[in-house]
Amino acid sequence: MSDGFTPAPNRADSARLGGNPLTTGAHRAPARAMLKAVGFTDADLKKPLIGVANTWIEIGPCNYHLRDLAVDVKEGVRSAGGTPMEFNTVSISDGITMGTEGMRASLVSREVIADSIELVARGNGFDGLVVLVGCDKTIPAAAMALARLNIPGVALYGGSIAPGAWNGKNVTIQDVFEAVGAHAAGTLSDADLCRLEDAACPGAGACGGQFTANTMAIALEFLGIAALGSGSVPANDPKKKAVARAAGERVMDLLRRNLRPRDIITRSALENAIASVATTGGSTNAVLHLVAIAHEAGIELSLSDFDRISARTPLLADLKPSGRFVATDLHAAGGSPLVAKRLVEAGAINGKSPTVTGRPLTEEAAAAVETPGQEVVRPVARPLKPTGGLVILRGSLAPEGAVMKISGADRLQQRGAARVFDSEEAAFDAVQHQQIKAGDIIVIRYEGPSGGPGMREMLAVTGAIVGAGLGDSVALVTDGRFSGATRGFMVGHIAPEASRGGPIAAVRDGDTIVIDVTNRRLDLEVADNVVQERLAQWKTPRPRYASGVLAKYAKLVSSASTGAVTG
Repeated sequence: MSDGFTPAPNRADSARLGGNPLTTGAHRAPARAMLKAVGFTDADLKKPLIGVANTWIEIGPCNYHLRDLAVDVKEGVRSAGGTPMEFNTVSISDGITMGTEGMRASLVSREVIADSIELVARGNGFDGLVVLVGCDKTIPAAAMALARLNIPGVALYGGSIAPGAWNGKNVTIQDVFEAVGAHAAGTLSDADLCRLEDAACPGAGACGGQFTANTMAIALEFLGIAALGSGSVPANDPKKKAVARAAGERVMDLLRRNLRPRDIITRSALENAIASVATTGGSTNAVLHLVAIAHEAGIELSLSDFDRISARTPLLADLKPSGRFVATDLHAAGGSPLVAKRLVEAGAINGKSPTVTGRPLTEEAAAAVETPGQEVVRPVARPLKPTGGLVILRGSLAPEGAVMKISGADRLQQRGAARVFDSEEAAFDAVQHQQIKAGDIIVIRYEGPSGGPGMREMLAVTGAIVGAGLGDSVALVTDGRFSGATRGFMVGHIAPEASRGGPIAAVRDGDTIVIDVTNRRLDLEVADNVVQERLAQWKTPRPRYASGVLAKYAKLVSSASTGAVTG
């Protein structure tokens, strides 16, 4: 395997690399006095101050172990001549909040996490930063904050959970969501559902398939802001301690060389990240997040770029939700370095892009070690599909665009009658009560970034559809988004969204919708003048929240087509 998590060879001297205004000079005695109260010494305060931003929570497995990893990160910082200062920020578990009102907080948390990291780092004048991440929104938030601050920094992913074992097969949280639909359809007993629930998540770590957390973890490695191979190491692997220590040492090397996030997050690096998502059949959420990261770095990135790059990138990794294997299998096969090596061979990435290791991506990829006989990552000559898993659709129903993942879809077109629901809950209830029939196209609206607010994921609904045996015949379109665990014929991120007067607000039960992947079209087969008449009669719905962070977010957030950013 690559030595992407090997300590960087060059370390900062123990003397400060320049003065920090927080602790330097006689007039900063009050600040030093308060810092000494919590255990820092004069020697500590003369060294570079390195923020260790931790997204630890004890609510769910994804970030549960980050408290322990932070200890190793701080040891790495100290050994390389810096003084670590750990602080915490928030995290919302998508898997736990899915299908509830609480899920509205998930995407909003991405902005809050980035904002809070920025505030603590600016407030304390940190010389460098290591951000520990786990659950879905913490990962892009780390890159967004690093791009904003543009101080030497590294992202460290806590790693994947091990798969559970149930009825002689490996299972993930995806299987539990789909089991809910099977249970409602009467094909899974109460006892079996309970046994699956007990077995699916055996310990710490983020969700095990190529869902959003693992998708964004590999994207940040190809982006260069995390060391290649660092995220592949599973959460409970004993080697994770060395990975964490290396991250602490690495930030000091970046500081010594004055290599900053915006030197690394370039247009080429963003395209490499998109290619990593496409070749692994990754989550559609990567579209939102990479556009948002590009925005923070001052780089223009559009939906069309995803379609273009996915079209030239072969689908090589056989990973859940559409494939056979989980993230721990990928690690055993050779990890993200093996994926990079394949994409270099395919000419699908720019291998000259710099990374936090100080070596270009090509060099990092060349160090990959492939396990003989592995079946997780295909050779370039035998891809699962000749093109990647992401497509962008446009048409009369989505003038600004919509996002679809086709890595697990066998059909490329569907024409059907709309079944319209104004909330996720209403659609889920219809699926659970067997009110959806083969050939229907479910429309879920008023779940966009502003209308939700928070653009909830629809895994509860999509899982129920698959579990009910309708995955091969029913399609779903929404201005909301999907979990990385979603599979099937599902179109999300429709823009403009319903709450801002997009055409999806004009759809009525029985209208014909056409999804045409080949021609990248999503159309409502209703005359333009009829659609305009309906929209002329349409009224903006009352906001779900009149005050607080969700109300503020609903007012500020941009379209999904521009990353759902707030600034």
